[in-house]
Amino acid sequence: MTNTLIQIILIDDDPIFRLGLSAAIKSFPDLQIIAEVDTASAAGKRLAELQQEQKGTLDLVVLELLLGRTNSDPISGLSLCQQIKTNYPDLPILLLTSYSEPTQLATAQKLGVEGYCPKGCAIGIIVEAIRQLKNGESFWQMLSEATVQIPPPSWHYRLRQSGLKQIEDALAVVTFQLQNTNGSNLDTLFWNGRRRELRAARWLVNQLLPTDAILIVPERKIPAEVPRLAGSGSTSQLSLSSQVSTPPDVTLFKLQSGLANLTDVPLEIDILQINKKRDLLYIIIQKFEQMLSELRAAEVTLEQLSPKRSRLLQDLWQVSLTDFFGKYATLPVDNQELAIVDVLLSNFATVQTAILDKIPLVVELLNHLLFDAPLMIDNVAYSAETPEVLARSEMLLQNLVIQVANGVMQPLLNQFADFEPIKENFYDQRLFSSREIARFRNNLSWKYRKLELIDEPIAIFESRYELFVFSEIGIKKTYIYAPRRQELEQLQGIKLLVTIAYEMRDAIAPRLRGTVAWLGQGVVYILTQVLGRGIGLILRGVIQGVGS
Repeated sequence: MTNTLIQIILIDDDPIFRLGLSAAIKSFPDLQIIAEVDTASAAGKRLAELQQEQKGTLDLVVLELLLGRTNSDPISGLSLCQQIKTNYPDLPILLLTSYSEPTQLATAQKLGVEGYCPKGCAIGIIVEAIRQLKNGESFWQMLSEATVQIPPPSWHYRLRQSGLKQIEDALAVVTFQLQNTNGSNLDTLFWNGRRRELRAARWLVNQLLPTDAILIVPERKIPAEVPRLAGSGSTSQLSLSSQVSTPPDVTLFKLQSGLANLTDVPLEIDILQINKKRDLLYIIIQKFEQMLSELRAAEVTLEQLSPKRSRLLQDLWQVSLTDFFGKYATLPVDNQELAIVDVLLSNFATVQTAILDKIPLVVELLNHLLFDAPLMIDNVAYSAETPEVLARSEMLLQNLVIQVANGVMQPLLNQFADFEPIKENFYDQRLFSSREIARFRNNLSWKYRKLELIDEPIAIFESRYELFVFSEIGIKKTYIYAPRRQELEQLQGIKLLVTIAYEMRDAIAPRLRGTVAWLGQGVVYILTQVLGRGIGLILRGVIQGVGS
């Protein structure tokens, strides 16, 4: 204990939590909560008043970073931190918050916030953090596995912001209409009802969608001598970079949502039962993380990754296939037990040519995950901690996982597609019949022909890659820009003709459309101004003749 009384202002929008913390603090004679505030807007005013009343003796701010969940306060917790550090740089801040986005914690730390504790930790830890901050030290509490929670993914936050913006825009229109004094009573009644609906919608959005949403995972047990995935930290303080949701973590979380194929492109994994599909994707992510750990342990350098690309993908495909089907699994064929995995692994050359070699930006993804290397996005280099890089690395990893899963299923469809034990254990019930299986395989065959001869040359010509990623309701297709000039120069035969045809279309189509439009205008002129007027004059003469 210290002999100095530590005076605290508590800023939290949860009245139950404020009441509980205040009651717990009273048992510590050296701590005193002298003010409580429930919004960021009110906090700025109250801090100014306390600084005058207490004459600078206010010692600490305890702050909930996720302010604004239960009200429409425009000032966020991070903005309030910035204001406090600007106006009162020597006033320490302890973030006592529920689960929060790690990037927000990192931003708060950069702003100068001295401490963090998750809600739910013991009161003794909170008191120790307060005392350390009062003594000029920092305190960032480690998230233990017991207190880690898995909040919704980050798309909730984006959805919330988009929805609130639409509601606020609509409210602005309604307010403008209500200010129009020329409206009738019926109009006023209508717009008042509309305003009530929008306010109710805003309240529902604030209640149902969290202000922050990202996956937080427990600290991984990594040997001290092996570099961490994204930085390192001691066991007594929170390592923000190691707590940030990595692409494997986010991808693993998204497997719990829908896995239906929402694209117009057939995928080999479409034939699987939903649980089997999820198991296969989970195995690949798990093996990918093991591969990253082994690369760190082997101290592989940045320059060594590119020559190892094919070998790494082969190993990932091989261990995933073996684990999914079972190393010792057999299938009765012609009165003998055939080892499934041995047969499937012998098809590696086909899988490598058709799928693995075409997975884009694998080396760049590994460089980022292993060495925090920046990623090029639209010809701009973004550092490892930026949201753009996190989003891009998630997309690259998800595409890699989906394509490796397709590679696992491809040899099975080539070798044992219509075997009853395989269908019973792995296939979706809608694809049990031999006819449906044959149709499915034919669609895949046409997909690869079209991809090889048309889609891939077009993608190279348009400088883009096609990626398959996980969304909230299934697998969707997206595109990213990437310079592919060298590949374009190497195209030959039909592939080259496809790009030439597209170039000719781009060159001719605008002129052809212009010519057709000009001819169309000429035809319209002749029909209306020449023939139309002539017919009109003839009819006028006929009418005059009838009248006389």
